[in-house]
Amino acid sequence: MQVTRRRRVEKQRSGLLSRRIGRIPLVTAGVTAVAVAAAGTAFAQTDQFGTQKVGQTTAKGQVISSDQYIAPYGDRLVINDGKIMSSSVSPDGTHLAASVTDGGGVLSIVDLKTWKTQQLVGSGATSVPRVTGNDVGQEGPTYSPDGKQLWLGRTDGYTKFTVNADGSVTNPVTIPIPADGPKHALVGAAVFSADGATVYSAVNGQNRVIAINAATGAIQQSWAVGNAPRGMVQVGDKLYVSNEGGRPARPGETTINSYNTQVPADPVTGATTTGTVSVINLKKPAAAVASITVGLHPTAMYAKKGAVFVTNTATNDVSVIKTANDKVVQTIATQPWPEASVGYEPDAVTLTDDGHLLVTLGRANAVAVYRYTSPQEPVSYVGLLPTDYFPAEIATVGNQVVVSNTRGVDALRPTTAAGHGTHDTTSSLTRFTLPSDKTIKSQTDKVFQQNGWTDGSVKLANSKSKSKAPKPVPVPVKLGDPSTIKHVFMIVKENRTYDQVLGDIPQGNGDPSLTQFGENVTPNQHALADQFGLYDNTYDIGTNSAEGHNWLMQADNPEYTESSAGEYLRSYDTEDDALGHQKSGFLWTGAQAADKSVRDFGEFHQFLTKPTGSSWQNLYCDSKNMNATGQPSAYSLVSSSPIPSLNSVSVPAFPKFDTSVPDVYREQIWQQDFEKNGPANLNMFWLSSDHTGGPASPAAQVADNDLAVGKMVDEISHSKYWKDSAIFVVEDDSQAGLDHVDGHRAPIQIISPYAQHGTVDSHYYSQITMVRTIEQILGIHPMNQKDSAATPMTGAFTKKADLTPFNALANRTSLTDGLATPPSCGTDTPAPQDPKAAAVPTAKVPANMRTLASQWDTWESQQRLTGPNAVPDYANPAQMNHLTWYETHNWAKPYPGEKKIFAPKDVPGGYIPSAESDG
Repeated sequence: MQVTRRRRVEKQRSGLLSRRIGRIPLVTAGVTAVAVAAAGTAFAQTDQFGTQKVGQTTAKGQVISSDQYIAPYGDRLVINDGKIMSSSVSPDGTHLAASVTDGGGVLSIVDLKTWKTQQLVGSGATSVPRVTGNDVGQEGPTYSPDGKQLWLGRTDGYTKFTVNADGSVTNPVTIPIPADGPKHALVGAAVFSADGATVYSAVNGQNRVIAINAATGAIQQSWAVGNAPRGMVQVGDKLYVSNEGGRPARPGETTINSYNTQVPADPVTGATTTGTVSVINLKKPAAAVASITVGLHPTAMYAKKGAVFVTNTATNDVSVIKTANDKVVQTIATQPWPEASVGYEPDAVTLTDDGHLLVTLGRANAVAVYRYTSPQEPVSYVGLLPTDYFPAEIATVGNQVVVSNTRGVDALRPTTAAGHGTHDTTSSLTRFTLPSDKTIKSQTDKVFQQNGWTDGSVKLANSKSKSKAPKPVPVPVKLGDPSTIKHVFMIVKENRTYDQVLGDIPQGNGDPSLTQFGENVTPNQHALADQFGLYDNTYDIGTNSAEGHNWLMQADNPEYTESSAGEYLRSYDTEDDALGHQKSGFLWTGAQAADKSVRDFGEFHQFLTKPTGSSWQNLYCDSKNMNATGQPSAYSLVSSSPIPSLNSVSVPAFPKFDTSVPDVYREQIWQQDFEKNGPANLNMFWLSSDHTGGPASPAAQVADNDLAVGKMVDEISHSKYWKDSAIFVVEDDSQAGLDHVDGHRAPIQIISPYAQHGTVDSHYYSQITMVRTIEQILGIHPMNQKDSAATPMTGAFTKKADLTPFNALANRTSLTDGLATPPSCGTDTPAPQDPKAAAVPTAKVPANMRTLASQWDTWESQQRLTGPNAVPDYANPAQMNHLTWYETHNWAKPYPGEKKIFAPKDVPGGYIPSAESDG
């Protein structure tokens, strides 16, 4: 049945935020100790953060943005050079070399004796030695057996350094590996021969292993292996290579692309279905390469005492291969919490001389400890030791254990005193002497507390119960129990912090000096906060879009994406990469498994085709015509996903990310579908104009996004579906600006008749808690340990419905501001601005800044922000954020914490690889 189209005019709001929003009492939930026989421990329930903020230090540890506390066992060294991708200890045990990214360098040398960073190598003007580019591979760097060389994996080969007597490095030399058509080398692990004359390299991007002359760099031998070779160890005359994408596909198998290779994949989840270890006989290099089947996504490898240990990050276990016969003789489960079998992501392994097997659990911020005697003798589980954020490497140095933590203490790297950004990422090293079993067991309690692992966290409704069905509530306690909400809408936007948009609301914890898109740019977002509640302590976990959309669709950013951040060339957004999909599926596959209908509008789409003439201006005019006449679009845009289960429920006419498509056009495509077909149980959207970087000015694009969202909420709230609907509006990440609390703090809105109205909610929430809330409403089983442990946002809802609809406000910022060519239908005339709110900036550049602004125009034209091949976050984030700040302050105000306005090449700050990749 068609919903009647309404033409509504903006209503005068009788109450301002200062009168409407009253702060509600905020209560921290109590902590209940629960005994777990399997672990012999007691731990706290998941609802433990109360109103704590990210960065705050508590009795349980420091609060981080991923629903966790961190308080590592042993000593900590914070490294302010960005994220550690991988690390190696020198043969003499005196130094650690770490490849780093997102901090301006590529290589950090740490003196393990002084426990200090000794050297940072990068492409910056002050780097000594200086190298070209900021790309680093997933594995390495690798020392030669005599410790005199260090090879750093890069996109197209290696940079070879000479190691000085004091442990520093010098004399960088490029060792190239040629591209194979479109496939760059993207090297994985490197292994030196015992005499140091040969380097064996896992060429991840080309599905092969090569032998390189260490002196000349010449390639001497090549072997075809499995898909995406990652880790490698040598045992005698054999090389063992972990293939993260498993074996080559066989005829007739279902496959999904991964870097121009079709790999065996599940037709529903699009995730890989095989994992293998290739075995190369170095004595007989012409012999066929053998293959051993292991778990999914085999990554790290370690060899000792007749065994090769392989971490399988997707099946959450460790394969033990007996080297005498190359058979898997034991598979070690690494799932410490019985509530969830996946999501811990074992990613590094080592064996101590006294027989302790140590496995890092990246997503659990822990080291799992086992007693080990021989390959075939089953290990015994001892317990867990807490680490910093995302441990990714582990090594023994004498009687010490050293752990490299990719994200250290979260985004607390000091870059400007004015605020925090997601790219202020730290990393860290932690070290300790392995304690007694008793201490390990007590530390296990701590790990359970820090992760919120609670007995009975996922409660299922009893379908066989003869008792009366429970009364529907907005967020049921048990999965499968009835909810008053039947239709969930998730609207995903792009990149804004809380302060950038809502920092001007005095009732919330905001900093108006950091507000770039206040009430006159985002009147609907402010009105929605007024009517349905303001949330000022909610966090996005991801640093960028590659991570953010994964967190929303998978309740995780899989290890593959974490470890690829130094290059992002194999894939950035992993919609088109089977290696980036977890085996337990996505939010939509969970909804389908729960017999709920799904409709997708662009979210997690990879492809977009656009007909000639579909410029921003023409689509803008087309949206006005669609709105006025109800006619369909004059342009046939087609958006799609390579994942079959998503593509089958998608609306192809709804465009995916492309900043040359206005969001008001997307809103009209959706509205026509909504009025014809009504909503599904789960409705997902990607509304991306607030990313900025398109033809219109930043303020105009954010206003476009704000108007589109306002009109969507208006349409839903005036429909017959409003009485049982909930709308979640969320950013994919918050990387595009500063926030005075934390760079991960972002705006979120919960819009429903059952939402708390007119309140300020300062409880700690995150994208994970939002996903868990949607799962509880629709009866979707959590996907992994992260959303299983998360606490649903029950406090954001009330049992009594308020059916008052939302009336969208007209935009106060011209949607066509900044266009080089006006649309044929005329420029947009906005509604009057609120004189009490900050004035909207103009796109006109002052005469004294035009030369500088033209340099930025040239830079912006190279950032792949528009067109069919548009890529979210392709631009260097520091540069993009500076440009947006300059434009939203009329080129008259330096970036916060700085004293001048910079040209693109002079912008200080972190770096994410940008050449053919996405920062």
